[in-house]
Amino acid sequence: MDTNTFDWQLFLTRWSEEWADSRDDSEELRSDDVEAQRRRWLGYSPASEADIAALEQRLGRALPSSYREFLRVSDGWRHAGQFVWRVAGTEGAGWHEDSFGLGADFDEFWGEEGNPPHVRAQVGLWSRALQVDAESDAVFVLLDPEDVGPDGEWAVRTWAGWRAEEPDRYPSFAHFMVAMHQEFHRHRTPADGAPPFVDDTTRAQDAAVGRARTAALRGRPEEAAALLDEAKRYGRPGAADMLRQLNRFGQGRRATTTQPLPDHPRFLTELLPLYAADVTSGGHGRVDHLGDPGVFPHSAQASAEILREVREGTYGYRPGGAFGEAVDEAREAARWGDSAEAWRILRAALPLWQPLDPDHIAPEGLFADVLLAPVLTPERCRELLATPRGGESGPAPDPAPATQPDGLSWVLRSEPGVEPPFKTFRMVLVEGVSPGGLPGLLGGPDPAPLAPPLRRWDLRRHHRPGQTSFSSDDDVVLLHVGRAGEDWSFAFDGDMLSGLQAEWFVSPAPAASAGGRRAIVVWCDQRRNAPVFHLSVAQDGVLSFGFTVRGTSVEDRTGDVPDELAPEYLGFGAPESAGHRPAALHTLDVLAEQYGVGLPRTALHHGRLHSFEGAPWIRPPRPGEPHATLSFIRHR
Repeated sequence: MDTNTFDWQLFLTRWSEEWADSRDDSEELRSDDVEAQRRRWLGYSPASEADIAALEQRLGRALPSSYREFLRVSDGWRHAGQFVWRVAGTEGAGWHEDSFGLGADFDEFWGEEGNPPHVRAQVGLWSRALQVDAESDAVFVLLDPEDVGPDGEWAVRTWAGWRAEEPDRYPSFAHFMVAMHQEFHRHRTPADGAPPFVDDTTRAQDAAVGRARTAALRGRPEEAAALLDEAKRYGRPGAADMLRQLNRFGQGRRATTTQPLPDHPRFLTELLPLYAADVTSGGHGRVDHLGDPGVFPHSAQASAEILREVREGTYGYRPGGAFGEAVDEAREAARWGDSAEAWRILRAALPLWQPLDPDHIAPEGLFADVLLAPVLTPERCRELLATPRGGESGPAPDPAPATQPDGLSWVLRSEPGVEPPFKTFRMVLVEGVSPGGLPGLLGGPDPAPLAPPLRRWDLRRHHRPGQTSFSSDDDVVLLHVGRAGEDWSFAFDGDMLSGLQAEWFVSPAPAASAGGRRAIVVWCDQRRNAPVFHLSVAQDGVLSFGFTVRGTSVEDRTGDVPDELAPEYLGFGAPESAGHRPAALHTLDVLAEQYGVGLPRTALHHGRLHSFEGAPWIRPPRPGEPHATLSFIRHR
């Protein structure tokens, strides 16, 4: 908004006429409101130059331009929005001077060290501000003479104690009045059974919502968001819903969600799963009543099933149609950790996606899917919004640049100021077997079936529920599984309690390689003063080579170790133990390159994967060998 060219006469005249036309016959009006409706004018007579000059002399300084221009058209205003019943003119405006004693508490809070500059700048507001609310529902309207923009305008701050929020800020008085005009429209709700209130403003904003819908479906989200943001301020139907969908793809699953109601066309397919996922992952709200047949008899059974799946971490998005078939296919890739393939499938199917109602502009139900939500990186969300869909056409976006293969070393690599994803881990990479076949190779004589996809921090609670006893010879091997490359699978344990004991360690590589396969085993433990790294490679049930490095010492070197994987070539054995991590990283990079393998960063670090409890990698103690058991007693 250019406050220098703002047409106050046109703006205030239109607002007055809209207010007069929107009055309900059942409303009781005050006597001055009756006159305002008759005259179709919410304002007063213009302030004279002498009136304005007298106010500026009383204040001791010149008024900001937009407030002065307002006064030249109307010396005050009635009904600025819903809660400011009268804006002061030249007679009523004056310095607030902290007349309610609010300054001390606010200044202490605003002035706290560590607050951002825009918060600290509010210190002293209550003492210095020009107050222009003459009558309101306990709402203060304050012009701040020390918050001045490049155009010379004073910022306006409004605050109401019953909102329990920080003051709202507007760049100028003109911006404040436009916002109050928008608030007036948001609260123009007709009586039950009455037709909706329509005028030139609502028609223009509804047309903007229609243009925004088309722009969104044609892959122009920025254009759509700009139109919807203004339409939402006017309270136009559909604007907030569509803007929320765009924002969710910009912010991820935790975008703000309000409780949906069962009569919404997207209640079961998208809104309820999203709301339940937000609430159960730490958001605010309640969900149980949505599955209560006494409250919602027609939708309760289906709602209860969805709520159960969300709580158990098994919910899958079911949009139906051709796009729904692609979602099923993408979920199959995601459950084995292949996020790139899952996204490729979704991306190719996006033009087939169809909305369920006129305000539906994106498949946001993907964020409730426990397997596919982690696939939606910020880059992929932007690509999704830029892809034409829902029957609209337009230029397709260039695919996001292909990311480098995840490789192996990311699990141990730290960024500046950030700990590595895993300080300790062990893994088995097996060629020629699907992830579902790994329990038969690594699960011992009586392997358990794969568990449903779980997050890494849920493994122990799922596989060892209620465990209270821990033994030094009880090696709990909880393995996530997935695809590690073309014709390779992985089993990964990143939450070990036991450490590698060289004299008791039994590499699972030979067992995993039985039947003509190749298998690679890595055990890395960086928690100790003397870090440990083990590598063993087997083929067709026979150990080909292996070694263990403890601190700076190379132990248990076995077989014909290739030159490129020799401990001394990799950097192990350096005098400083600090060289152990670079050598381990080097080893992981060589393995990834030599064998064409990698671990899926997104799935292991943020997503869910199938898992099973493997056979121990530490043999039981022999007679006379010491071991200990630690037990905990649970008190209720």
